[in-house]
Amino acid sequence: IKQCMSGAAGLPPEVQRRFQEVTGGRLVEGYGLSEASPVTHANPLATQDRIGTIGIPFPDTDCKIVDEETETRVLGPGERGVLCISGPQVMAGYWHRPDETAATLVPDADGTVWLHTGDVAVMDEDGFFHIVDRKKDLILAGGGLNVYPREIEDVLYQHPAVAEAAVIGVPPHSPDQRVKAFIVLRPSAAATEDDIIEHCREHLARFKVPKFVEFRETLPKTFVGKVLRRELTAEEERRLDAAL
Repeated sequence: IKQCMSGAAGLPPEVQRRFQEVTGGRLVEGYGLSEASPVTHANPLATQDRIGTIGIPFPDTDCKIVDEETETRVLGPGERGVLCISGPQVMAGYWHRPDETAATLVPDADGTVWLHTGDVAVMDEDGFFHIVDRKKDLILAGGGLNVYPREIEDVLYQHPAVAEAAVIGVPPHSPDQRVKAFIVLRPSAAATEDDIIEHCREHLARFKVPKFVEFRETLPKTFVGKVLRRELTAEEERRLDAAL
């Protein structure tokens, strides 16, 4: 193996490193979405590894980062906001869903239509983009503290016993949530809830450390292997309803 591409879901840096150590090949990450199919960004194969980035925009593809609150103010390099894309691969709209189309495809003052992806990202000084997480997956930790699940998941993947990880906020839709981690262990590996929490304490601020850990055989995924956090959130909602 010399070169491989990764897409569909965010690539944890630890998984990327492990892959490259085992295979001796290079694994580079790209980015696309159903509304701008098949791809908008990729890491150039001719450059050195930039672990944790989705690369640069494809030719004829324009990108910008806008503020999370209003999604109107354009931000500069190093500032975190919502990724917006304009290019030939951007959809014409959602079929028979005009309201959702209008909220997602937004023209600017020049008439250029921008796809607001809902993904929070940062562009560095070299024009490479880093995905932080989905805006709608933000965990509201109370006291004005917000947590993006992917940061915690990346730390969880560094634990040698962890094969897969997903993080959500509980209880769902509360303004004062706690972090819950769902873990699939590697075959023949062992770890306790305390092991996982202690590992996170070594790498994360206190309010980002999981309060709850649930070990599972599998995680819910799409047909391309993307973990469905919304299914985990729905499970938590059903648990709450059953307890009432």
